[in-house]
Amino acid sequence: FLAQGHGAKGDNIYEFQIEFLEPVEPKPVCRVTQRQLNITVQKKESNWWERLTKQEKRPLFLAPDFDRWLDESDAEMELREKEEEKISKMKIESRVPKDPFKHLKKGYLIMYNLVQFLGFSWIFVNMTVRLFILGKSFYDTFHTISDMMYFCQTLALMEVVNSLIGLVRSPLIPAIIQVFGRNFILFVVLGSLEEMQSKAVVFFVFYFWSIIELFRYPYYMLSCIGIEWKPLTWLRYTTWIPLYPLGGLAEAVCLIQSIPIFSETGKFSLGLPNPLNVTIQFSFLLQLYLIALFLGIFVNFRYLYKQRKQHLGPKKRKMK
Repeated sequence: FLAQGHGAKGDNIYEFQIEFLEPVEPKPVCRVTQRQLNITVQKKESNWWERLTKQEKRPLFLAPDFDRWLDESDAEMELREKEEEKISKMKIESRVPKDPFKHLKKGYLIMYNLVQFLGFSWIFVNMTVRLFILGKSFYDTFHTISDMMYFCQTLALMEVVNSLIGLVRSPLIPAIIQVFGRNFILFVVLGSLEEMQSKAVVFFVFYFWSIIELFRYPYYMLSCIGIEWKPLTWLRYTTWIPLYPLGGLAEAVCLIQSIPIFSETGKFSLGLPNPLNVTIQFSFLLQLYLIALFLGIFVNFRYLYKQRKQHLGPKKRKMK
C-alpha cells in the first residue's frame, strides 16, 4: 500500500506491505470516506486461516476491529441460526395456504377501480365543460348527470362487500358510512323528489363527490399492482381535507331543503293504526339523519386523518 495523505503531522507518504497467509483476490475493493480509506480484500478460497500474515508475529501497525471480529465458533453459530430461521420461515409459509384466486382478485380490483375512475372522470369533465365552457346553469345538473351517478354509486356498494369479505384491508364502518350516506342522498332525497332535482345544491353535491374520487380510485388501482406515485399519494391524502367537509356541507344543505317538501307531501311518512292516529313523519327522521350525518363526517374525518399520518407523516427510523 502506498498513498499520500494529510494527517496529524501534516502531509505524509503512507506505505506498508502485508504478505497474507494464503492467496487473495488481486483486485481489492476500495472506498474513500471523509474520515478514512476502506480496503476490502477477498480470500481466494473461503476457509478459516490460522492467522492473517505469513509471519507469526502480528505487525505493530495492525489492530483488529472487534466490532467486526468473528471467530470460527461464532461463525458456525451464526450460520446455524440463519439455517434455523430459514427452516422456520419455510414451515410458516408451508402452513399458510396459497390463494389460487390471487390474480383473479387483483384483476377484479383493478377493473373495479378503473371503471369507477372513468365514471367519476366523465361526471367531473361533463359538469366542468357544461358550466365553465358552455355556460349552462346549475339547475339542470341532475337531469344530465344522474344516470352516470346512479351507476357509479350503485357500483360503490361493492366497496362494502369487498371490505366485508376481506378482499381489501379497508375498515368496514367508514365504507358503510360513505357509501350508504351518499346513496341515501342520491336515491331517497334527490331521486324521489322532483322538486329537489332542479336545485343548485345538486351541482355542488355531485361536483365534490367526483373530485374526491378522481384521486382515490387511481391511487387504489396503482396500489393493486404495487406502484406508488408520490404526487398521487399526496393528492389522495390531502384533497379530502377541504373537499370532504364541503361535500358534507352540501349534503346537509340538500337535506335541509328537502325537509319542508317531505313535510308537505307526506312522502315516506308512516301512519300507525292506533287510537291516537300517530304518524311518523319522514321529515322528522331526516332531522335525526342530519345529526347522524355530522357524526359520520367526524368518524370518517378521523379515519382519513390517521391514514394521512400513516402515509405522509415522518417515517420512523429503525434503531440498530
